[in-house]
Amino acid sequence: MTIRMWGYLPAASVQRTPFLQPTPVPPSSSGEGWRSVCSGGCGFGLALSDSGKLNTWGSTNDLGQCYMITGKEQERPEPYLFNRDANFVQAAAGWAHCVAVTDKGEVFTWGWSECVPNANLATSDGQGALGGASSEVVEDSSGQTLRPTPNEQSDTADSTPATSLDTSRRSIPSFGQEKSRNGTLSSSNKLKNTNLRPASNNKSSVEDVPKRRKVVMSTEDATDENLMALPCMVTLDPGVIITCVAAGGRHTLALSDAGKVWGWGYGGEGQLGLGSRMRTVSSPQPISYLEGPSIGNGSTKSANSSGVVNLPDEPSKVLGTRVVGLACGGRHSAVLTDSGAVFSFGWGLYGQCGQGSTDDELSPAYVSALGGVKITGIAAGLWHTVFISDTGDVYACGGNQFGQLGTGGDQAEMLPTLVDAPVLENEKCVYVSCGARHSAVMTESGKIFSWGWNKYGQLGVGDSVDRDTPAEVTLKECSAKSMACGWWHTLALLSEKV
Repeated sequence: MTIRMWGYLPAASVQRTPFLQPTPVPPSSSGEGWRSVCSGGCGFGLALSDSGKLNTWGSTNDLGQCYMITGKEQERPEPYLFNRDANFVQAAAGWAHCVAVTDKGEVFTWGWSECVPNANLATSDGQGALGGASSEVVEDSSGQTLRPTPNEQSDTADSTPATSLDTSRRSIPSFGQEKSRNGTLSSSNKLKNTNLRPASNNKSSVEDVPKRRKVVMSTEDATDENLMALPCMVTLDPGVIITCVAAGGRHTLALSDAGKVWGWGYGGEGQLGLGSRMRTVSSPQPISYLEGPSIGNGSTKSANSSGVVNLPDEPSKVLGTRVVGLACGGRHSAVLTDSGAVFSFGWGLYGQCGQGSTDDELSPAYVSALGGVKITGIAAGLWHTVFISDTGDVYACGGNQFGQLGTGGDQAEMLPTLVDAPVLENEKCVYVSCGARHSAVMTESGKIFSWGWNKYGQLGVGDSVDRDTPAEVTLKECSAKSMACGWWHTLALLSEKV
């Protein structure tokens, strides 16, 4: 089998230009075949070889975070160099970190130090922590001093690459600006994203833009902006076997074979599901709400920001008894249970939690709008979430600025909405993946359809025009076996049609 790539993987192109249509990925330097492609990666690709080696490619030292994560500048896939042999069975990447699972249920992670428990730190030059660093201390409106986080003046997961086709860098709203809610709700529960920045005279916005002042820090206090963590094994309770991981903008979720979920990393909007806005969770924490005789600690009610949803006398039939799937977006998360129910938590400004509001969800909340629909797959992007059902239908909610919901138009959806596209009418979707602002599904027949942001060709349809409804990716005489979206690209594992 072979891998095709499309979108922006800087070093994969000699000209540093995006691939607008599916393009063959060179064979791995190890000479092995491919097992699967992996989701995520901001400027780099991930894939597993037949022997379980994690291969990376596409990064350049022009983009420091992906250069450090992949280890070197790479035009072709090469096994990532770990200090021990490991057979990896699944891997994922966030904006600036990676996480991978071995066949023994061990978890390894590396990248931005705040994303890595008990981080062994290195600087962007790979030589260890600096003796001193110039950084910023953030003061909130009350005068409280907060420790800065990587690239805090912009949405880290919203980084826009500079290419030879586009040398300008778009201005990104700050965290404080994005938290303002000047969008309006229509009667159809749609958020109009015409003006999400706070007015200059609005002193009572949800979160004031922080004041900043320059300071010089010692080694012990050096900001995460200059620190990367080397690969390390994540320490969990004895006997825990992890089967699945998901990586968000700066947070990670891990699922055990017993259906228990752990989270760590950045949790300021509730994306770790711990019931708080703890900014940095430096060690794996179990999400207690997802434990018990039925999901939701056995409660017959699921509370969310829109009110209390009454459930049948036997909630386990609706909510399930264990988690079987994970998805992490920019700053929100979702989990799938064995009954086909979905719980969401985290940042809700664009309705990406599917709760009918723009409130943040600090604990897992049942997505009651999908009640009666058995969901079999979930994926999350920077501002949106996509679901597929056991009948192959596709639903989406959240931000839709680039058509990433596939519902037509650019209005956000506060509740999961059916993607009613003619091209999917006779197709059964079996897998879904999300990039930062684009989405893709794979069908039972091996076709791939994509939609959303296409500035860097990440839809694979031969141009750079955004699509607000699904469009088929031409795979010629091949059939897709697996598919995964990165922040600015898409990968597909293909086999020739017989």
